[in-house]
Amino acid sequence: MNDAATGSVDAVRDCLAGEDYIAGEDLATVVFLSLKLGRPLLLEGEAGVGKTEIAKALSGGLGRRLIRLQCYEGLDTASAVYEWNYAAQMIEIRLGEAEGIHDRRALGADVFSERFLIKRPLLQAIEPHAEGPPVLLIDELDRADEPFEAFLLELLADFTVTVPELRTFRAERPPIVIITSNRTREIHDAIKRRCLYHWVDYPTRPRELDILKRKCEGLNARFAAEIVAFVQSLREMDLYKRPGIAETLDWADALVALNQTALEPEAVGASLGALLKYQEDLDRIAGDEARRLVGVARAEAAAE
Repeated sequence: MNDAATGSVDAVRDCLAGEDYIAGEDLATVVFLSLKLGRPLLLEGEAGVGKTEIAKALSGGLGRRLIRLQCYEGLDTASAVYEWNYAAQMIEIRLGEAEGIHDRRALGADVFSERFLIKRPLLQAIEPHAEGPPVLLIDELDRADEPFEAFLLELLADFTVTVPELRTFRAERPPIVIITSNRTREIHDAIKRRCLYHWVDYPTRPRELDILKRKCEGLNARFAAEIVAFVQSLREMDLYKRPGIAETLDWADALVALNQTALEPEAVGASLGALLKYQEDLDRIAGDEARRLVGVARAEAAAE
């Protein structure tokens, strides 16, 4: 990897910051090592803390194509690697027969050519690209089944895919691999051994404030500080689902859309659905508790 943007930990941090992703020292270091050593990076953490955004920012900062594989239960090779365009193959066979071509070997060689191959994300990722190896984002691997993990382990070993009817595809230069997991289940140890690992935690108050100022227009500094103080207080509570940075940004946008310039209990109560996504959490925060948290947030923002 010769990109100037990845030549040091500071360069990686600046590369991500150029895409409005504020990375701490530990995250910038593990991303740098992943790029330098050519190792996949496994990012675990709660939903909404910015794991997927790391891959997007890296893709933008390096000027590389982003190829995303969204994992889900039942994911198979037809959806993740390749499949044949059976409808087009049948049409080709019918056309060949109509033209008097009855040589099955010739027809078979034709219909099992690359023009009938539908390339899915994993096969796309190992193909040559003019701008260099792409960023391959394997998102929410914990949602996929264990058999898919076994296949992925084989792919990560040598970055080759064999299509029996055609040929073996081999990466000239491996893609930059980012794997994310919300840890709804444990990822197999064999996958973890192939990867560098990092736990992406909720952002600290200064980092979240910096992100909010970069991402949300229409916020004055005091209002942004109030929003962050409110959200940080929520994360200290025993909630069913604590809000991530994605929810903070959504809530800030909602408050701006309501023409708010400071936290007000009425507007907070009306917009909490942008921040909290479970009725049990909304019930707990509504009313007096919301007013208390607004008061705490205002006091903390004023003291900063």
